Amino acid sequence: MRVYDLIAKKRDGFPLSKEEIDFLIEGYTKNEIDDYQMAAWLMAAFIRGLNEEETSNLTMSMVKTGKTIDLSSIKGVKVDKHSTGGVGDKTTIVLAPLIASIGIPVAKMSGRGLGHTGGTLDKLEAIPGFDVNLTSQEFIENVNTIGIAIMGQSDEIVPADKKLYSLRDVTATVNSIPLIASSIMSKKIASGADCIVLDVKVGSGAFMKNYDDALKLAQTMVQIGNMLNRKTIAVISNMDQPLGYTIGNSLEVKEAIETLQGNGPKDLTELCLELGIQILSLAGVTSDRNKARTILVDSINSGKAFSKFRQLIYAQKGDLNVLNNLDMLSQAAIRKEFISPSEGYIKSINAELVGKTSLILGAGRQKKGDKIDLFAGIELKKKVGDKVLKGESLATLYFNNPLVEQEAILTLGAAYQFSDLPVQEQPIILGTVK
Repeated sequence: MRVYDLIAKKRDGFPLSKEEIDFLIEGYTKNEIDDYQMAAWLMAAFIRGLNEEETSNLTMSMVKTGKTIDLSSIKGVKVDKHSTGGVGDKTTIVLAPLIASIGIPVAKMSGRGLGHTGGTLDKLEAIPGFDVNLTSQEFIENVNTIGIAIMGQSDEIVPADKKLYSLRDVTATVNSIPLIASSIMSKKIASGADCIVLDVKVGSGAFMKNYDDALKLAQTMVQIGNMLNRKTIAVISNMDQPLGYTIGNSLEVKEAIETLQGNGPKDLTELCLELGIQILSLAGVTSDRNKARTILVDSINSGKAFSKFRQLIYAQKGDLNVLNNLDMLSQAAIRKEFISPSEGYIKSINAELVGKTSLILGAGRQKKGDKIDLFAGIELKKKVGDKVLKGESLATLYFNNPLVEQEAILTLGAAYQFSDLPVQEQPIILGTVK
């Protein structure tokens, strides 16, 4: 088998067999295939596409390049949740304890963030002392003892993905739905869950900017999951404006805690409930949507979900004082009000620009290894559809570096559009793929 022939085969539009894909992925991971050859194949795949079988085979080929997590010693149906990423997306911090409080085990492996804010791990580390570096034994013991654990994903899981993504990033082959889907699903399959719920974002603050692309990505990932014997469902959610009112690591944790206490923003609460409904269905608890919603809402209202989050913090050595004093999560040295330049109704808030503002303030990473300011971020005061007066505060900026203030304000200002007429509130749930 020659790499040259496989490049030519895909260039000419022919599908590759499982053995041919295995040869490519294994060879590249072991440095037996050069970057220039793999780059040529990726471009051929980008232009010609991959069919369902090729995409599924590519996913499993990537899984086989590293370790897989064995969750068989955890009792019950293991359900994993993945988001394609968005601005203000603190869903896991709400959803994981909510689901665990119902008796469904949550063994969640999460990552660091690259972009406007940190990932779930960075956000949880805004809680003083919270330890995400669990051993595999500690991880499984915590799930079996209290029903939940969240830890960092090992570099030994799907090493092919990391290497391939670095190459795609510099060869203009990132925006391929089969390549995106196999990248995401390879990590989900390797993480060992029985069922997978996907939150596919669409809009200005998402990777997928239009609904058709988001739908195609959702369909492709669900097909991969089902072909590989994982029950998989995707929810398509709106990311044309930030999720909730906060963007930034500690601020998002604060909002997640408020949501677990029943005081969260409408859009974040609704998304968590919808994802929870799908998880309860996949886990075999109930397929009745109304019954599932009642179970989830009751867990929040009764305090069970918040109590489970408290258990999670304690088990992973976090400071429980945070739960009694949320001001511990908003300690930036500088606070600056962003004032509305207009009167009327907010027509749109470009989530991508809000995310960029958060990055300027120090809440995210521009490259791997950058230090995050856990207290930097933005708290919105108004969302799309809200009426505002000229001179009224639209948002509060939190930061520690005074040199970033002017650039941040200019960037955030470009995110807003106003209307003289009332604007309809945007739905958060746009579709479901099963």
